Amino acid sequence: MESYEDDQEQKALEHKYDCLVFDIDDTLYPSSSGLSVHVTQNIQEYMIKKLGIEESKVPDMCASLYKYYGTTMAGLRAIGYKFDYDDFHSFVHGRLPYQKLRPDPVLRNILLNVPVRKIVLTNADKAHASRVLSRLELEDCFERIICFETLNEVDKGNVPVDGDDTQVFDIDEYTACPDADLVLPRTPVVCKPFEEAFEQVFKIASISPQKTLFFDDSIRNLQNGKRLGLHTVWVGSSHRTEGVDCALESIHNIKEALPELWEANDKSEGIKYSKKVAIETYYQVELNIQVLLCTNYDVS
Repeated sequence: MESYEDDQEQKALEHKYDCLVFDIDDTLYPSSSGLSVHVTQNIQEYMIKKLGIEESKVPDMCASLYKYYGTTMAGLRAIGYKFDYDDFHSFVHGRLPYQKLRPDPVLRNILLNVPVRKIVLTNADKAHASRVLSRLELEDCFERIICFETLNEVDKGNVPVDGDDTQVFDIDEYTACPDADLVLPRTPVVCKPFEEAFEQVFKIASISPQKTLFFDDSIRNLQNGKRLGLHTVWVGSSHRTEGVDCALESIHNIKEALPELWEANDKSEGIKYSKKVAIETYYQVELNIQVLLCTNYDVS
């Protein structure tokens, strides 16, 4: 039969959140690193050099594809471009100045002391995710990395796209007249911010969205996650907006903004301490009674 103290300890261990899910880029490190600027430049260069897209059209096309498909890669595949996924990732991420990232002992200490599961969720490839975490010295702070390869069947770009393989859908025309009778082709790429990606993550990592905190710098990722039941934290902003439960100007502000992540652990420690005191007090009382009885016997 459970004692009152055991019951209180069990309740203290029942966290409001049992999992934290973190994006990587511009979330675990600040956007001021400039890495995302290099990513954009590399994507645009890939489109020009590898796919033969006219340079003047690339910036607007990038913006449109990101808007409609979550990532430029997903959009390129959707509208008909064929390319090797590994080649794309190598060109875009393989040439990044990772030396701009420095070890983050403050964040490392925070993550290692949060008494709940921690998972990385990124649209990037595994090599990029691993390199970033290694540079930040956070590689052992997470249970697992869910990345592009986790959510997609990597088959060297041979996944068929909707429609005629020989034609490229005119995304510029669609953007100019979005109410026309044009239908956006589907992408074979699974990625944030879309429901399919989140549902896969919930299943793969055995996550209950109602008990999960999701950290990201993308408001669209957060808003879609919120609609699916996740509790959301916008990193890089101090202002809450629709679909955002908490806003952090820096990832280092987690403990101040979300003290409840540590409360259950603190309560548990407090209960263990009080139980120890109670036991010690009980034995002291028992000892005092025995001494008193012995004293009374000698006097008589």
